[in-house]
Amino acid sequence: MTMQVPQTILDQLGGNRFRAMTGAKDFVGSANSLMFRLPRAGKNGINKVRITLTPNDTYKVEFMKLRKLEVKTVSTHEEIYCDMLTELFEDHTGLYTSL
Repeated sequence: MTMQVPQTILDQLGGNRFRAMTGAKDFVGSANSLMFRLPRAGKNGINKVRITLTPNDTYKVEFMKLRKLEVKTVSTHEEIYCDMLTELFEDHTGLYTSL
């Protein structure tokens, strides 16, 4: 399985700068998505994010709350273009991706 799509998603978020600024960790990639955990809950308790590449070359972004073994989706956004990812992330988590 190629990890090109998850790596591209991470690069579009800011790569290592994104990791350092947000503290994101536990990255899990699949053929068409990237999922990661945030060390402290953002707005609305968001501590998990999944970004999936859709067939029309846009992204579906899911913001979730993980408590014990229960996952609750806080919000889902579709038709997101790559240049919209960081702004959407910052707006929904309250975490900045760059200085």
